[in-house]
Amino acid sequence: MVRSLRGEAKLNAVGELALPELIIKHLSQRLEIESWYSRFPDIEDEPILEPLIGLGLPRTGSTALSFLLAEDPNSRSLRRWEAATPCPPPSTVSGTDPRISQVEAEQALIDELAPRLAALVPTTPTGPEECQDLMALDFKSHYFQAFAHVPSYSDWLLDADLSTTYLYERRALKLLQWGEPAKPWRLKCPSHLLWLEHLNKAFPDARFVMTHRDPTDVMLSVVDLYAEVGRQFSDDVDPLYLGDLNVRHWTTAMERVVEFRSAHGDRRFFDMDFREVQRDPVGQVHRLYSWLGEDVTPAFEDGMRKWWARHGADREANIHPEASEFGLDVEELRMRFAPYTARIGEWTAREPL
Repeated sequence: MVRSLRGEAKLNAVGELALPELIIKHLSQRLEIESWYSRFPDIEDEPILEPLIGLGLPRTGSTALSFLLAEDPNSRSLRRWEAATPCPPPSTVSGTDPRISQVEAEQALIDELAPRLAALVPTTPTGPEECQDLMALDFKSHYFQAFAHVPSYSDWLLDADLSTTYLYERRALKLLQWGEPAKPWRLKCPSHLLWLEHLNKAFPDARFVMTHRDPTDVMLSVVDLYAEVGRQFSDDVDPLYLGDLNVRHWTTAMERVVEFRSAHGDRRFFDMDFREVQRDPVGQVHRLYSWLGEDVTPAFEDGMRKWWARHGADREANIHPEASEFGLDVEELRMRFAPYTARIGEWTAREPL
């Protein structure tokens, strides 16, 4: 990744400062995690049991679903402030964790300097976060290719073995859980679709909730997001490259999920249609929890309804550039994603086991 950043990225002044700092931060966090384990080896004994992992293409409602699930007081989400900086373990901090105010300040700066980016990526400092930061502790994470033009790294990552990445994510989750009441984890990351076989090795008892939407409705939004992120760190963003990069990675991802489910069966998957989540989000979570064999408590339901009223029900649609700017063709996308789209109706219509 470093070779790719040096030789290919064309970073601007902000990128030249931010990307090395990001790498050093992840290296430092790894050292701190290992330091905590060496001093408190009982962290290794923390159980990570049957995590529920959210899957699905980006822009399919998985983020909104993760926020709804985070309202459950009997489960545990990966919070943004701890995903970015896992150490020290949250249980060792008295009072309000200072990392929260730090992330709040960072978000305020993003809102001011890049308001369109903030609109494209709805997030809160204390809300649930994707697994990207924890995966980056092993330097195999999709988000590096959103920050910078790193084609050599992106090509290598597509077929990399992420077994060590997911084992290290499990190690970080144990640290974050240590000293707190054990609750089932609610995790989420679209990129997991590319490496389900490796994820399965680290979390063999995981269950999956997968959101579905026509890929032709989401790819423009995904590529637009990559371009918006990339412009923060480079003055030479290639929209055609970003279109090709995302189509290659996400079509491969959907081919692999079809293969994984064909090989392992559907019993560990609960499938949600994007339109149904938009129409009746709380009802869909009730169905999910019935499948999990868990209760939706009154406090959980009340929290979901309040969150949806504030953030989900009337969210304004983002305005994107023309698809041709990124070299995207709807008919070609339909053909490329056909192995996946042929299965959407079957998966969302079936009665989960």
